[in-house]
Amino acid sequence: MTINWGLALQTLPVLLQGAVLTLELTAGAVAIGVVLGLFLALGRLSHTGVLRVVCRAYIDFFRGTPLLAQLFLTGFGLPQLFGWQSQPENYPFIAATLTMGLNSGAYVAEIFRGGIQSIDRGQTEAARSLGMSHAQALRYIILPQAIKRVIPPLGNEFIAMLKDSSLVAILAIEELMYAGKIMVGRTFQPLPIYLMVTLIYLVMTVIISQILARVERWLGKSDLR
Repeated sequence: MTINWGLALQTLPVLLQGAVLTLELTAGAVAIGVVLGLFLALGRLSHTGVLRVVCRAYIDFFRGTPLLAQLFLTGFGLPQLFGWQSQPENYPFIAATLTMGLNSGAYVAEIFRGGIQSIDRGQTEAARSLGMSHAQALRYIILPQAIKRVIPPLGNEFIAMLKDSSLVAILAIEELMYAGKIMVGRTFQPLPIYLMVTLIYLVMTVIISQILARVERWLGKSDLR
């Protein structure tokens, strides 16, 4: 079969639409993951034994099982469990975003926990000696420093989630990978189309990496002031 390299450019508008949806999925998932991860990290560091066990079990489950299996559970398992004969049109998008967010939260929790524990305990003790409560010391002293330290690994998590979003193609969501699959089915030209899909992923990750590098440098300069 002759390879039609021109199809790579012809299908670019459709693939870019899929790339926009990929970014929306990733941004939504990471937003959920950051909020959830912070609370899970605080739960892991809590003095309440039950809370620590629950948070640890959550993290172990989502880190110990494949994201693909989790997507199958929410995309196909939940409708069967609740007897949904039909789902809303946007259910696959919601299910994918939520599942990716829950998965991301487990990894972000460990990132936040490491960042918090990296702060010298003496700072907490100094804050307590000034009359601050534990919560106040955490909010005003520890977390602002920890957040600056976790920016790089959070950026890596964003990029990893961007690439992992290709798995939601199993739910027939027309993100970048699924858009490429549709174009291949129509044209029977997998090489040029999937090559363009790969290049679009590469461009997105490089741009995000550059943005995160600038943020990291800006935070580094703010520390020197």
